[in-house]
Formats: sequence, C-alpha cells, structure tokens
Amino acid sequence: MAPRHWLMKSEPDTFGIDDLARVKVEPWTGVRNYQARNFMREMQVGDPVLFHHSNATPPGVAGLATVVKTGVVDATQFDRKSPYHDPASDPAAPRWDCVEVAFGEKFPALVSLDELRAADGLADMILLRKGMRLSVQPVTPDEYAIIVAMGRDGARPAPAKASPAKPAARAAAKPTAAKKPAAAKKPAATRPAAKKPAAAKKPAARATARRA
Repeated sequence: MAPRHWLMKSEPDTFGIDDLARVKVEPWTGVRNYQARNFMREMQVGDPVLFHHSNATPPGVAGLATVVKTGVVDATQFDRKSPYHDPASDPAAPRWDCVEVAFGEKFPALVSLDELRAADGLADMILLRKGMRLSVQPVTPDEYAIIVAMGRDGARPAPAKASPAKPAARAAAKPTAAKKPAAAKKPAATRPAAKKPAAAKKPAARATARRA
C-alpha cells in the first residue's frame, strides 16, 4: 500500500519541531478528538508527516516527520496529573491510542498559514477549510509535495511589491546668490601712546654741579 501523507499539529511552546529534533522519536500523545484519533489508526509505518506549529505567531509548517510505530497506548489518559487524563478510560480497553513519529527535518523558515493560503494547488486542503481544527489530518501527495518544496526551496508566492513612493516634488527655488564672505573687521586703530612732554633741560650749570 502506498504511504499516505499527514499533517500533525503541535504547539511549539509545548512540543515543537526543535523538541522532536532533540528527542528523535516521540509518541503523539494528548489527542482527545475521535476523528483525529481515528486518522492515527489509519496510519502506517513510513507515512510522511508535515509538522505544523499551531497557536503560534505565525502558525505554519515547521518541518517533516515520519510515522515509525502505530497502535501505541496513550499513557497520558491514565495519568491523574496530566491535562489529558481521562478518568473514563479503562486500562483494560484504552480509549486513546496514538503513533510514534521520528524527526525528519526542520525547514530553513516556517511556511506560514498565510503563505499556504496564497499558494497554488492548496485551495482544497483540509487545514485551510473554515472550522477545521483537527490536530491530525490527511493531506494529498500533491499538497505534501507543494509544501515540502515551499519549505525546502523557498518556492513561495512572491508578495505583491508596493510601488516605490515618488520623491516629493521640490518647489523650484530661485538660485540664491552666494553670500559674500563678511569682510574681516579691521582691528581698531591703535593710537600711539601719547608721548609725555620732554622734561625741560636743566641748565647746564646745575647738571655739572650734580656730577661734582
């Protein structure tokens, strides 16, 4: 039987693609929707998975995983401390089972939900239908291939380019005459110090007397 293709959602704050890369293999526990559980019961070992980050900003496909084990009992249904505890589930006939997935690869950049909506060939994808919030859902081989190409190669629809804003027209201004450099102020004329009137020469006779 040819492998089927799947998309599985997880909140990155709880368990994201980096966590799967770290632990390598993880049971997909915590699913409490019957339709999502039934989809996991249809899975086969080797089925490829799109790993989707939900409740994120932005949400989108972060990488790839592979189903490596099926029919795994979800232990969280019996854990009283788990938010996924189901007191009505009988250990003799567990209500919830799951699969184990192995890390495949992380995309260089998240393929956002908006990019998926804008891509050709994905209009009928379950993920993009209104009201479809399943954490586990099938995808077609073509949908899978398109998303893998977007994630690996950046083959994404180019965003519409905004027209470059035209520079504001400048008012034609008359050329302003270059201002002449202000003439350097001449230093204030320094008046020569007024000469003291020459002392009147003393009569020669007195001068001679001083040297006697």
